[in-house]
Amino acid sequence: MSQSLHRREFLGWLLQGSAVLASGLSHAHVDGPERLIASADEALTVLDFEPAAKRALLDAHYTYLSMGVEHEVTLAANRAAFTHFRLRPRRLVDVREVDTSLDLLGMNLTSPILLAPIGSQAAYHAQAELGVARAAASEDHLQIVSMGSSTPLAEVAEARGGPLWAQIYGQRFMPVTRHFLREAESAGCGAIVLTVDIVGLPTGRERIERYRRHENSACRSCHSSVGGTVGRGAVQMAQAIGLDPLALAARSMMLDWEIVDRIRDATPLPLVIKGILMGEDAELCVEHGADAIVVSNHGGRAEDNGFASIDALPDVVRAAAGRIPVLVDSGFRRGTDVFKALALGASAVCIGRPYIWGLASFGEKGVARVLQILLGEFRTAMRQMGTPTLAAIDESHVDRVAHRGGS
Repeated sequence: MSQSLHRREFLGWLLQGSAVLASGLSHAHVDGPERLIASADEALTVLDFEPAAKRALLDAHYTYLSMGVEHEVTLAANRAAFTHFRLRPRRLVDVREVDTSLDLLGMNLTSPILLAPIGSQAAYHAQAELGVARAAASEDHLQIVSMGSSTPLAEVAEARGGPLWAQIYGQRFMPVTRHFLREAESAGCGAIVLTVDIVGLPTGRERIERYRRHENSACRSCHSSVGGTVGRGAVQMAQAIGLDPLALAARSMMLDWEIVDRIRDATPLPLVIKGILMGEDAELCVEHGADAIVVSNHGGRAEDNGFASIDALPDVVRAAAGRIPVLVDSGFRRGTDVFKALALGASAVCIGRPYIWGLASFGEKGVARVLQILLGEFRTAMRQMGTPTLAAIDESHVDRVAHRGGS
């Protein structure tokens, strides 16, 4: 009698769960991806935030956020390349407790999902970098602050109250670089992230150039970054002595390994080099004292080489050979994307557009919800793959898909 009762209760529980699942599927089908969410809590995936961000932003700002360069082949490749890899689930592993924590450059982090540097965040929401910092604090994720931040780094650090890295664009004119290094050290940042994939001034951005941002008062009002203030001072000095400031700036941003060495020697903070796609350059990063690498094509915004970051990751990981951590960004939208990167050897993943979609849509709450969704999806992937810890994730959990050409 008792055994029969337990069986009926169990079957009832299963049927109830199936009904809930069916209801959820029906809801998703009826609402569909075109439905505009009215609050951050309504979002089911991070993709729900993109149309909401488009609704909230000026056309120029949404264009800049969404665009790549030239034909945007790299932009498209960053998403398509995730289909080049499939996950290999393992069963009957005890995954009742899932641990997403890791040690990275001397910091204990609770998540391998980091917030990539994005400049001029006041263009997307009045809370700007401070809203992002508060969301990063509430959800406990590492934030990387752009050299082009709308908000002084010290204020962002205070709002975050925890792990923070500072991103810089290197200059041949070292006094400018030293200024930003001292600022990062004073703010208590844990590392310097040197971006090296913008060679000279950015090009191929015709979609945004049509908005003539430098002459548009609506744009100028929200692009007053700290880095921009220093840059404008340098421009005025160059003009005062009859030099072409744009030509000088372009040449100053054409870096080489000697400049990396100077930056390495100029700060005691760990140095992370962002924008590496080739194994040969990863080897040189190690030789020149880098403490970590970010495999990145700048989200398709640096050059249109068509080389997706996730495709480049295995070669860079092999070259680094465990000597320094390898991180990766560009194109990450789902928790399974994050899992694939870690299975391919990445220590952590940086997200960009998704959290800015959340910021543009609902400020701090939107950013927090993006992080909740991505980490939740990643934890689900860990359970499905039978990996209770990050250390358990390895290359045995991912296959490269063989693509056959048509006749």
